Amino acid sequence: MSSTIAQQGLLEHYVKKILAAPVYELAVRTPLQAAPALSEALGNQILLKREDLQPTFSFKIRGAYNKLVNLSDEQKARGVITASAGNHAQGVALAARELGIAATIVMPCTTPELKVLGVRSRGADAVLHGESFPFALAYALDLAQQTGRTFVSPFDDPDVIAGQGTVGMEILRQHQGPLDAIFVPVGGGGLIAGIAAYVKYLRPEVRIIGVESEHSACLQAALQAGERVVLPTVGTFADGVAVAQIGAHGFEVCRFCVDEVLTVSNDELCAAIKNIYDDTRSITEPSGALAVAGIKQYVAQTGARGQTLVAIDSGANINFDSLRHVAERAALSRAPA
Repeated sequence: MSSTIAQQGLLEHYVKKILAAPVYELAVRTPLQAAPALSEALGNQILLKREDLQPTFSFKIRGAYNKLVNLSDEQKARGVITASAGNHAQGVALAARELGIAATIVMPCTTPELKVLGVRSRGADAVLHGESFPFALAYALDLAQQTGRTFVSPFDDPDVIAGQGTVGMEILRQHQGPLDAIFVPVGGGGLIAGIAAYVKYLRPEVRIIGVESEHSACLQAALQAGERVVLPTVGTFADGVAVAQIGAHGFEVCRFCVDEVLTVSNDELCAAIKNIYDDTRSITEPSGALAVAGIKQYVAQTGARGQTLVAIDSGANINFDSLRHVAERAALSRAPA
């Protein structure tokens, strides 16, 4: 009983932070859009939460701004540093520019050029280091210690989690009818933790289903082990979720709020990118298509029909050069729909 009380207290803490988050000073309220072709093909009502329509083409602007705006004046004067595969980097860069804060972004050398240019065009200093996120993260933490700047985690921070949780708040306000499940892409766990905290507090019957790349399934591994684990390797096709260890703050929520975690292949991601394009004429990055790929797998495995399922379309920062590969793999994929 005491554990349940503690868990409810944690959710209430996050709900209060989410409701107070001033993210709309920079972020926008994105539409919850029907996907008619996908809905017909799957026999369920599929709704897309269009976070690809944010100013930085990703949900990450929410958490980045909420973290930076809550810094002390002294911290703002010293500046910030972060590590990111790209979308958090652009969110921090834009938020820092709006707030007049100097920002340094450490990005893996494998980061798509589009994301690097996006950071630099917003006035931040982009530093390329390491072949994957863990190496970039370690370097950023060292730089923060050396320079005295505040490190802004892309996911493992309560203010960041609360900022991302405003996505869940919007979904419940935009769709007040029956809602069976929300499918959330998972990298470091900030987005799913924020959404899960808000939704489970207000609508506990709604299932929260995480979707990970099979090449970076750090939340699934942690839930199976009962503790956070470090993956020995991570794939980088879905570079936005190439994280080896789930965040500590996020896992604290996910371990009792996430109902299920699915993993999908690169080919399933490519097919999902095409599904989203068919319904929206927008091109999603691989990590942004995780939720739709997860819905397709969920329907195929469970035979679900007549349900209302929400997919977080989390970002659209895809390198143009990769489109041919995505199109070829989507054509070859045997994934349903």
